[in-house]
Amino acid sequence: MNASITGQTFQMNQIINIHQVVLFVGVSRSTIYEMMDENSPYFDPTFPKKVSISQKRIGWSAWEINEWIEAKLASRE
Repeated sequence: MNASITGQTFQMNQIINIHQVVLFVGVSRSTIYEMMDENSPYFDPTFPKKVSISQKRIGWSAWEINEWIEAKLASRE
C-alpha cells in the first residue's frame, strides 16, 4: 500500500480496510470500533456500516466514509 494518501481517488464502490479508515478518519482503530458499538459512549449512528467481505474480513465503502467526513465538516460551527 502506498504510504501517502494525498491525491488518492476512489471509485464509488471501492471497499477499504480498517487501516485506510484509520488514516482517513484520523482516529485509532479502537475508536472506530467504539463508534460502531451501540453500547459505547462513543457510538455514532451516522458512522458507515461495515461490509462483510468474507468470514474473517470486513471493510467499509470508501464513498460512505468520505460522505461521513464531508457531513462532519459541513456541520462544524
